[in-house]
Amino acid sequence: MGETIAMPHTRIRVLVAAVGVAIISMVGMPALAGPVDRGEVLSTSDLAPVASIPGADREYRVTYRSTDHNGAPTVSSGAIHVPAGPVPAGGWPVVSYAHGTVGVAQSCAPSLAGETAAEADYLARWLARGYAVVATDYVGLGTPGRLAYLDGVAAAHNVIDMVRASRSVVPDLSPKWVVAGLSQGGQASMLTARLATAYAPELDYRGAVAMGVPSNLDRLFPLAGPGIPDLGLVGLTKFMLFTMIGMRDARPELKVDQYLSPKGRELAALAEQMCTVPFGQHVVGVSVGDLFARPLGTDEMRGAMTEYLGIPTSGYDRPVFLGQGVGDLVVPIPLTLAFAGELAASGTDLTFRTYAGADHMGTPAASFEDSVPFVQRVMQ
Repeated sequence: MGETIAMPHTRIRVLVAAVGVAIISMVGMPALAGPVDRGEVLSTSDLAPVASIPGADREYRVTYRSTDHNGAPTVSSGAIHVPAGPVPAGGWPVVSYAHGTVGVAQSCAPSLAGETAAEADYLARWLARGYAVVATDYVGLGTPGRLAYLDGVAAAHNVIDMVRASRSVVPDLSPKWVVAGLSQGGQASMLTARLATAYAPELDYRGAVAMGVPSNLDRLFPLAGPGIPDLGLVGLTKFMLFTMIGMRDARPELKVDQYLSPKGRELAALAEQMCTVPFGQHVVGVSVGDLFARPLGTDEMRGAMTEYLGIPTSGYDRPVFLGQGVGDLVVPIPLTLAFAGELAASGTDLTFRTYAGADHMGTPAASFEDSVPFVQRVMQ
């Protein structure tokens, strides 16, 4: 079913497997504090039934302190799902989950609206295997502020601080943890993998499971401008617009609105009010080129996108599992093949597997049985 490819300083194991509204108020939000308080819990409540994961015995929603891309204090939120049964020796091992794209409106937070069906099923599988699942919303979803969509560094901080916060709420969680994520969360997982050991040395980070990773977007997105087609990528108009909204807030000096066309500004305002599925109806027939009044290929914008969107291809101190659906038209496999090759060449301990029958949202289910032994190995 698969083959092992020897490459400098590492091995890539390649397997091709056939696989057949809540309203957020700023009133009463605690004041932000410094980095010493990263992961401090600000509030705890029972999780709403709509956000529950099958198989969980205890579930909570928390708000907690985190930091943005540059280390400035922020507040994030997320959900804690604890499996049933006796607590294992050393505590429940932890999967910190980074969700895929749900939109940029605050009410789209999975701890309020629930995970997508595919992701809820994926998390239920980890619970059934005896792992506690903790899942950040990312800053700006579920808490005041703006989601820095595809800012992998900011998302990584939220993922790591979610582990800290969860262990305060549920003391019987182990310090051993891995990160897992799909799509937007796949990017967050990669940045988490690179930053976790230094950002939270008191925890015991063991490895990453990253699926449908939107790599090389920092090379692709600067090609956008008036009249450019969608290149056959599903959802590209939405994702490009979400990215520009995030960059507009995170990098105000770029004056992002000057790059957007009147249509682009109109859709950006609409995107801030609804989640990705209903918003998708408003971009039917709208191409990426329709969003822009000027090209994005300026030196300033290219540099900003490299910093904001880029995923490093070296510097990973723990193993990485990279899963990719061959039928993925959101993150096409050629981008991931290039990314995997760069990771391998840098000496990353990489397990790379592809799934012939899986599209973007099908990758978590398709890759799960391969992820389990990987996680078991790194948790030992």
